[in-house]
Amino acid sequence: MANQLDQHGKAQTSKPRALGKGLESLLPSRQAASAPIPVAPAAVESTGKPLEIDVELIDRNPFQTRTNFDEAKLAELAISITASGVVQPIVVRHGVNHRQDGRYTLITGERRLLASKKAGKTTIPAIVREVSNLQSMEMTIVENLQRADLNPMEQAHAYVRLSRDFHMTQEQMAERTGKDRASVSNFLRLLKLPESVQRHVELGELSFGHARALLALESPEAILAAAQKVLALHLSVRATENYVQGLLNPESKAKPAKPAEVVDPNVREAQDTLRRRLGLKVTIEDKKGKGRVIIEYSGVEDFDAILTALGDTPGV
Repeated sequence: MANQLDQHGKAQTSKPRALGKGLESLLPSRQAASAPIPVAPAAVESTGKPLEIDVELIDRNPFQTRTNFDEAKLAELAISITASGVVQPIVVRHGVNHRQDGRYTLITGERRLLASKKAGKTTIPAIVREVSNLQSMEMTIVENLQRADLNPMEQAHAYVRLSRDFHMTQEQMAERTGKDRASVSNFLRLLKLPESVQRHVELGELSFGHARALLALESPEAILAAAQKVLALHLSVRATENYVQGLLNPESKAKPAKPAEVVDPNVREAQDTLRRRLGLKVTIEDKKGKGRVIIEYSGVEDFDAILTALGDTPGV
């Protein structure tokens, strides 16, 4: 049977290791009632218990969104696996012709699989799931988006796949991945950058903050020219923001410089927090506890992000 039964006849389920909000909901904890599968190994595997599977029988995930694997970190993981083994099982599914060739297709855990091979392991602990192509794709993308080492462009492309292949709204993507709605919007905006600039972001030569500042410029030509100067001068994110603002408001350069105003540290901290939260330019004008908050936006998506952050749902 697909589920094990306890002495009272109730299905036992084991909670998978927490990978975030979305992934756990995609791993079915119980299967629909059906006739027993005639192949004994498949019946055992469907219980969700880790099995030791030959690493050479596991094929790469065709839906993998990661494009870069740090070789140094893989080597470190291989050393750890040599000493302590694989702590967390990978997740696989049966290959298309598993009845004939007994092969599996990876769903999540490619780094662990690659490192295990580097460590000379012949088998790896794996949990077998019976899922469709779409479920496998979604599980892969969600797990990747919950990783801290995914570069900004990989994250942007992953969100696009969730939107395109699963017709998810930005709110749904945020919920599945445990991110906030404004972050999802900001990552998607990165795809408006010229391809050569996207490549610099992918390689880490430009940070997410640099890219977001450059997006304030409207034309691809202006973004590319500004990016080249930022790279040549090794400008910080703050310097890049000031440079871009100078390009957008050249008349401000001609005005006599005003004495720098002393900004209350609490006001400055609140202003920076709002900027990071919304991914937009925010200015707080404070006069003895009174003033105004100015939020600048350049499109409908930015405006929706503001409404979402304020607790309102656009279109409702």
